[in-house]
Amino acid sequence: MTQPSGPSAPPAQLKPVILSVDDDPGVSRAVVRDLRRRFGEDYRIMRAQSGKDALEALRETKLRGQPVAVLIADFRMPEMDGLEFLEQAMDLHPQARRVLLTAYADTNAAIDAINVVDLDYYLLKPWDPPEEKLYPVIDAQLDAWLTTEHRSVPEAKIVGHRWSARSAQVRDFLARNQLPYRWYMSDEPEGMRLLDAAGADEEHLPVVVTATGEVLINPTDTQLADHVGLSTTPECDFYDLIVVGGGPAGLGAAVYGASEGLRTVLVERTATGGQAGQSSRIENYLGFPDGVSGAQLADRARRQAAKFGAEIVTTRDVIGLDARGAAKVVRFADGGELAAHTVIVATGVAYRQHPAPQVAEFTGRGVHYGSAMSEAPRCANEDVYIVGGANSAGQAAVYLSRSAKSVTIVVRAPSLEKSMSHYLIKQIQAISNITVRTGCEVVDVAGDDRLERITLRSGGHDEDVDAGWLFLFIGAEPRTEWLDGVVERDSRGFVLAGPDLSIDGAKPKGWTLDREPHYLETSVPGIFVAGDVRSESAKRVASAVGEGAMAVMLVHRYLAKP
Repeated sequence: MTQPSGPSAPPAQLKPVILSVDDDPGVSRAVVRDLRRRFGEDYRIMRAQSGKDALEALRETKLRGQPVAVLIADFRMPEMDGLEFLEQAMDLHPQARRVLLTAYADTNAAIDAINVVDLDYYLLKPWDPPEEKLYPVIDAQLDAWLTTEHRSVPEAKIVGHRWSARSAQVRDFLARNQLPYRWYMSDEPEGMRLLDAAGADEEHLPVVVTATGEVLINPTDTQLADHVGLSTTPECDFYDLIVVGGGPAGLGAAVYGASEGLRTVLVERTATGGQAGQSSRIENYLGFPDGVSGAQLADRARRQAAKFGAEIVTTRDVIGLDARGAAKVVRFADGGELAAHTVIVATGVAYRQHPAPQVAEFTGRGVHYGSAMSEAPRCANEDVYIVGGANSAGQAAVYLSRSAKSVTIVVRAPSLEKSMSHYLIKQIQAISNITVRTGCEVVDVAGDDRLERITLRSGGHDEDVDAGWLFLFIGAEPRTEWLDGVVERDSRGFVLAGPDLSIDGAKPKGWTLDREPHYLETSVPGIFVAGDVRSESAKRVASAVGEGAMAVMLVHRYLAKP
């Protein structure tokens, strides 16, 4: 029997479950028959003919401690349809992969309802022959589940003050690096017990207790990474390719560089995914008709790069880049260095800091730049304000609207049309608890130990409103000061490359080679740029991934003939 790739399944006495739910007895028996023929040796195949019966079966598996790998639910069922069932099943087995079984006529309805649950796939009926239409789908879901999701991973514990900026940063760091944790407030009984056991008090917050029981007092990101299994030190001193930045462009470059035989290392300051990794759902990315969260996309890309042999080094802050003869040398804030034949700069962009008074004081205490995903559970039944009119702001608004009492998008422009994709605008218009205030801006924030009020200005008039949450998505800055004096940049700091370097056909300043710079090559031969940090780039996930792949192709040309 063909086994999905990845680690071995758990012992036989705890066979993982594949559960099929369909109210049509004939369809239900057919699905289970095909599943047992392919997967019955390693998985317990269960079936139910209603959502209610399926939920009862899942409660029993939960009590027995039996893992559930895949849930397959028919879209059209009486009393409880497939999406309603999957939504409730997520509370019992959140790691299970979720597949919706639907007729062709219901495809659009299924796609429109995808935001209700984090669906992994929808499968059209009929699925004959199963070898072509059913088994590859379930194989892919089991492969993903076996690789990461089904293992019982011990959680880190974080004890902190609810409105501490550093506590919020620690939670965000672990969440963005796909590391499980449990949060305890320092003034609650369990939090106080953990502090007592750790020999710490409120002056030491946040306190992190790792899964192995180590106590970290107000740790830095690097200390956290070292103790939770992330790599912070490169294995070698010299590589074929150093990729600086772990967003879509950097991950794309790492995948293609490593898969094509280059000794590749990706260096990331915080977590792979970049700004895109914080998106709740990206729906216009090629190949994902149902959408994909930024975290899912980043996790898959990171695992793909690692599979091909790329090293991924986190919490290393790059502060300089030198060309020393044929070598390109990256300098770190801690004094370390790393050298390679070539470098791809893929550092993306950072959110512009908001100029309103007091915003910096309340950052992490109700005010957040991006990070809607990690803070969303704490916004339940509260009024939330989002500043920004681009896709990232729209995606955050849609995501937060599921649990927040209300979501208000504040944008200075007269409309969203110029900055936000049409599909997102239509979604926002259809959600009753989202309001868009155009021609408006936040000019001040206030509160005691946390954000409590914001001041809005519209048409020259100021208005104070109660608000405990403010998410800022206000444009982008390249943050390329570390490249001063090394490569040419435009007036805003974005890196110039290829034809953009030439003025009236002249070669860039300092360029000594007979050939022209390659399309994504900077003013220094062997240093390339990809993604949002490049001047005049498209600022889209798909184009960033494409530029990462293209940059690797140009790296090969450079290595073959510098």
